[in-house]
Formats: sequence, C-alpha cells, structure tokens
Amino acid sequence: MSKEAQARIKINKLLEAAGWRFFDDPQGKANIALEPNVKLTQAQVDAMGNDFEATSKGFIDFLLLDEKGFPLVVLEAKAEDENP
Repeated sequence: MSKEAQARIKINKLLEAAGWRFFDDPQGKANIALEPNVKLTQAQVDAMGNDFEATSKGFIDFLLLDEKGFPLVVLEAKAEDENP
C-alpha cells in the first residue's frame, strides 16, 4: 500500500471520528465529497481498493461540505515526507 493510500485511510478515520460522513446515515446527509457532483456508493469506494492514486480519474481527495451542502474545505492527502 502506498504512503498516500495509508495517509488517506488515516484521514478517513479521523474525519469520521470528528463527525464527518462519507455516506448518508441516520445522523444526516453525507458531508464529504470525493468528486464534485458525483455520488459514490460504498461498492465503488471498495472497488478502488487501497491504491487510490492508481485511478485514472482526477478525484479531489476530500471536499468537506457545510450543513447546506456547499464546499467548505478542500483536503489533499500527501505522504508525510512529501512537501505540500
């Protein structure tokens, strides 16, 4: 598994622990988007596996949305030893 994939997994867990949601659930609508205007399913995320950067599509690593669904923060995952 690449360093960026490892970083994304860590960030996923931290975001979820902080109350951000990748998918709609009983607590509310998803407030993280991985690609603007594209709704991903859990099966599609699982199919990408741990090697996210091997995908041919230009995904935003994390787009955090406010309570109205508007973009609030863009996060780009990088390995700890990579200069942002």
